[in-house]
Amino acid sequence: MAAKGLPRPMPREDIAAVFARLQAADPTPQTELEYASPYELLVAVTLSAQATDVGVNKATRKLFPVANTPAQIAALGVEGLTPYIRTIGLFNSKAKNIIAMAQLLLEQHGGEVPRERAALEALPGVGRKTANVVLNVAFGEPTMAVDTHIFRVANRTRIAPGKTPLAVEKGLLARIPGEYLEHAHHWLILHGRYVCKARKPDCGDCRIADLCRYPASQRP
Repeated sequence: MAAKGLPRPMPREDIAAVFARLQAADPTPQTELEYASPYELLVAVTLSAQATDVGVNKATRKLFPVANTPAQIAALGVEGLTPYIRTIGLFNSKAKNIIAMAQLLLEQHGGEVPRERAALEALPGVGRKTANVVLNVAFGEPTMAVDTHIFRVANRTRIAPGKTPLAVEKGLLARIPGEYLEHAHHWLILHGRYVCKARKPDCGDCRIADLCRYPASQRP
Protein backbone atom coordinates (compact mmCIF):
# COMPACT_ATOMS: atom_id res chain seq x y z
CA MET A 1 0.00 0.00 0.00
CA ALA A 2 1.30 3.45 -0.89
CA ALA A 3 1.84 5.97 1.88
CA LYS A 4 -0.41 9.01 1.76
CA GLY A 5 0.67 11.37 -1.00
CA LEU A 6 3.22 8.95 -2.46
CA PRO A 7 3.07 6.75 -5.55
CA ARG A 8 2.57 3.02 -5.15
CA PRO A 9 5.89 1.25 -4.49
CA MET A 10 7.42 -1.20 -6.93
CA PRO A 11 6.20 -4.77 -6.30
CA ARG A 12 8.53 -6.81 -4.12
CA GLU A 13 9.16 -9.40 -6.82
CA ASP A 14 10.39 -6.64 -9.13
CA ILE A 15 12.60 -5.22 -6.38
CA ALA A 16 14.21 -8.64 -6.02
CA ALA A 17 14.75 -8.73 -9.79
CA VAL A 18 16.35 -5.26 -9.71
CA PHE A 19 18.94 -6.29 -7.15
CA ALA A 20 19.57 -9.64 -8.81
CA ARG A 21 20.55 -7.76 -11.97
CA LEU A 22 22.68 -5.23 -10.11
CA GLN A 23 24.43 -8.05 -8.27
CA ALA A 24 25.06 -9.98 -11.48
CA ALA A 25 26.70 -6.92 -13.04
CA ASP A 26 28.81 -6.04 -9.97
CA PRO A 27 28.88 -8.78 -7.30
CA THR A 28 31.01 -6.94 -4.74
CA PRO A 29 30.65 -3.17 -5.22
CA GLN A 30 33.06 -0.93 -3.33
CA THR A 31 33.07 2.65 -2.18
CA GLU A 32 35.01 5.00 -4.43
CA LEU A 33 36.56 6.67 -1.38
CA GLU A 34 40.11 5.49 -0.75
CA TYR A 35 40.85 4.21 2.77
CA ALA A 36 42.90 1.57 4.57
CA SER A 37 41.28 1.51 8.02
CA PRO A 38 37.94 2.30 9.65
CA TYR A 39 39.38 5.60 10.88
CA GLU A 40 40.57 6.63 7.42
CA LEU A 41 37.10 5.78 6.12
CA LEU A 42 35.46 7.86 8.86
CA VAL A 43 37.61 10.87 8.00
CA ALA A 44 37.03 10.45 4.26
CA VAL A 45 33.26 10.16 4.64
CA THR A 46 33.21 13.22 6.91
CA LEU A 47 35.10 15.15 4.25
CA SER A 48 32.79 13.93 1.49
CA ALA A 49 29.74 15.91 2.61
CA GLN A 50 28.93 18.32 -0.23
CA ALA A 51 32.10 17.21 -2.00
CA THR A 52 33.00 14.61 -4.61
CA ASP A 53 34.79 11.36 -3.86
CA VAL A 54 37.41 12.36 -6.44
CA GLY A 55 38.11 15.60 -4.58
CA VAL A 56 38.26 13.85 -1.22
CA ASN A 57 40.67 11.22 -2.54
CA LYS A 58 43.01 13.91 -3.89
CA ALA A 59 43.15 15.47 -0.43
CA THR A 60 43.51 12.26 1.59
CA ARG A 61 46.30 10.97 -0.69
CA LYS A 62 48.36 13.81 0.75
CA LEU A 63 46.94 13.74 4.28
CA PHE A 64 46.96 10.03 5.18
CA PRO A 65 50.68 9.40 4.54
CA VAL A 66 51.34 12.16 7.08
CA ALA A 67 48.55 11.51 9.59
CA ASN A 68 46.06 8.64 9.54
CA THR A 69 45.33 7.88 13.19
CA PRO A 70 43.34 9.88 15.76
CA ALA A 71 46.54 10.69 17.65
CA GLN A 72 48.33 11.93 14.55
CA ILE A 73 45.35 13.95 13.32
CA ALA A 74 44.80 15.48 16.77
CA ALA A 75 48.47 16.45 16.87
CA LEU A 76 48.07 18.40 13.63
CA GLY A 77 45.44 20.66 15.15
CA VAL A 78 43.05 22.68 13.02
CA GLU A 79 45.81 24.87 11.57
CA GLY A 80 47.91 21.86 10.62
CA LEU A 81 45.02 19.94 9.09
CA THR A 82 43.48 22.77 7.09
CA PRO A 83 46.12 22.98 4.31
CA TYR A 84 45.49 19.33 3.39
CA ILE A 85 41.74 19.77 2.96
CA ARG A 86 41.51 23.37 1.76
CA THR A 87 40.34 22.25 -1.70
CA ILE A 88 37.24 20.58 -0.20
CA GLY A 89 34.02 22.50 0.42
CA LEU A 90 33.33 23.65 3.98
CA PHE A 91 36.93 22.84 4.90
CA ASN A 92 37.00 25.15 7.91
CA SER A 93 34.11 23.50 9.73
CA LYS A 94 35.27 20.04 8.63
CA ALA A 95 38.75 20.67 10.02
CA LYS A 96 37.31 21.66 13.39
CA ASN A 97 35.04 18.61 13.48
CA ILE A 98 37.77 16.16 12.46
CA ILE A 99 40.13 17.44 15.14
CA ALA A 100 37.39 17.33 17.78
CA MET A 101 36.43 13.85 16.57
CA ALA A 102 40.00 12.61 16.90
CA GLN A 103 40.25 13.97 20.42
CA LEU A 104 36.98 12.34 21.45
CA LEU A 105 38.01 9.00 19.94
CA LEU A 106 41.19 9.12 22.00
CA GLU A 107 39.42 10.16 25.19
CA GLN A 108 36.40 7.85 25.04
CA HIS A 109 37.20 4.99 22.64
CA GLY A 110 40.89 4.29 23.00
CA GLY A 111 41.53 5.68 19.54
CA GLU A 112 39.27 3.10 17.89
CA VAL A 113 36.23 3.76 15.71
CA PRO A 114 33.15 2.50 17.58
CA ARG A 115 30.83 -0.03 15.94
CA GLU A 116 27.66 1.31 17.57
CA ARG A 117 25.44 3.85 15.81
CA ALA A 118 24.83 5.97 18.91
CA ALA A 119 28.56 6.25 19.62
CA LEU A 120 29.31 7.16 16.01
CA GLU A 121 26.58 9.80 15.87
CA ALA A 122 27.94 11.32 19.08
CA LEU A 123 31.19 12.16 17.28
CA PRO A 124 31.59 15.75 16.01
CA GLY A 125 30.62 16.06 12.37
CA VAL A 126 29.04 12.60 12.19
CA GLY A 127 25.35 12.35 11.35
CA ARG A 128 23.15 9.41 10.51
CA LYS A 129 24.33 9.14 6.90
CA THR A 130 28.02 9.09 7.82
CA ALA A 131 27.38 6.58 10.59
CA ASN A 132 25.51 4.35 8.14
CA VAL A 133 28.39 4.42 5.66
CA VAL A 134 30.94 3.48 8.32
CA LEU A 135 28.75 0.73 9.74
CA ASN A 136 28.15 -0.71 6.28
CA VAL A 137 31.56 -0.32 4.64
CA ALA A 138 33.90 -0.79 7.58
CA PHE A 139 31.90 -3.31 9.59
CA GLY A 140 29.60 -5.01 7.08
CA GLU A 141 26.35 -3.97 8.75
CA PRO A 142 23.23 -3.93 6.51
CA THR A 143 22.65 -0.18 6.77
CA MET A 144 21.48 2.29 4.14
CA ALA A 145 23.13 5.69 3.85
CA VAL A 146 20.67 7.76 1.82
CA ASP A 147 22.50 10.44 -0.11
CA THR A 148 21.11 12.43 -3.03
CA HIS A 149 21.79 9.56 -5.46
CA ILE A 150 19.97 6.93 -3.41
CA PHE A 151 17.10 9.31 -2.64
CA ARG A 152 16.67 9.99 -6.36
CA VAL A 153 16.91 6.34 -7.44
CA ALA A 154 14.57 5.10 -4.71
CA ASN A 155 11.91 7.63 -5.70
CA ARG A 156 12.29 7.42 -9.47
CA THR A 157 12.19 3.63 -9.57
CA ARG A 158 9.57 3.48 -6.79
CA ILE A 159 11.65 0.90 -4.94
CA ALA A 160 11.03 2.96 -1.80
CA PRO A 161 9.30 6.29 -2.45
CA GLY A 162 9.59 8.76 0.39
CA LYS A 163 9.61 12.47 1.10
CA THR A 164 12.64 12.47 3.43
CA PRO A 165 15.97 10.60 3.50
CA LEU A 166 14.93 8.82 6.69
CA ALA A 167 11.63 7.68 5.14
CA VAL A 168 13.51 6.36 2.11
CA GLU A 169 16.08 4.65 4.33
CA LYS A 170 13.37 2.85 6.30
CA GLY A 171 11.54 1.92 3.12
CA LEU A 172 14.63 0.46 1.51
CA LEU A 173 15.54 -1.56 4.58
CA ALA A 174 12.00 -2.91 4.76
CA ARG A 175 11.63 -3.74 1.06
CA ILE A 176 15.03 -4.92 -0.19
CA PRO A 177 15.45 -8.70 0.25
CA GLY A 178 17.86 -9.52 3.05
CA GLU A 179 20.39 -11.28 0.85
CA TYR A 180 21.06 -8.02 -1.00
CA LEU A 181 21.20 -5.58 1.91
CA GLU A 182 24.94 -5.65 2.58
CA HIS A 183 25.77 -4.25 -0.87
CA ALA A 184 22.51 -2.48 -1.73
CA HIS A 185 23.83 0.88 -0.56
CA HIS A 186 26.66 0.79 -3.10
CA TRP A 187 24.60 -0.58 -5.96
CA LEU A 188 22.10 2.25 -5.60
CA ILE A 189 24.76 4.96 -5.23
CA LEU A 190 26.68 3.78 -8.29
CA HIS A 191 23.47 3.42 -10.30
CA GLY A 192 22.48 6.97 -9.40
CA ARG A 193 25.95 8.36 -10.04
CA TYR A 194 26.53 6.81 -13.46
CA VAL A 195 23.15 5.78 -14.92
CA CYS A 196 20.15 7.33 -13.16
CA LYS A 197 21.73 10.76 -13.17
CA ALA A 198 19.93 13.82 -11.86
CA ARG A 199 19.63 15.97 -14.97
CA LYS A 200 19.67 13.37 -17.72
CA PRO A 201 19.16 9.75 -16.67
CA ASP A 202 20.61 7.25 -19.13
CA CYS A 203 17.44 5.19 -19.40
CA GLY A 204 18.50 3.75 -22.75
CA ASP A 205 21.50 2.06 -21.15
CA CYS A 206 19.83 1.06 -17.87
CA ARG A 207 19.73 -2.62 -16.99
CA ILE A 208 16.60 -2.16 -14.86
CA ALA A 209 14.67 0.20 -17.18
CA ASP A 210 11.90 -2.31 -17.83
CA LEU A 211 11.28 -2.67 -14.08
CA CYS A 212 11.54 1.04 -13.27
CA ARG A 213 8.36 3.03 -12.52
CA TYR A 214 9.84 6.35 -13.65
CA PRO A 215 7.11 7.81 -15.93
CA ALA A 216 7.88 7.41 -19.62
CA SER A 217 6.90 11.02 -20.18
CA GLN A 218 9.79 12.15 -17.97
CA ARG A 219 12.43 9.89 -19.49
CA PRO A 220 14.90 11.34 -22.02
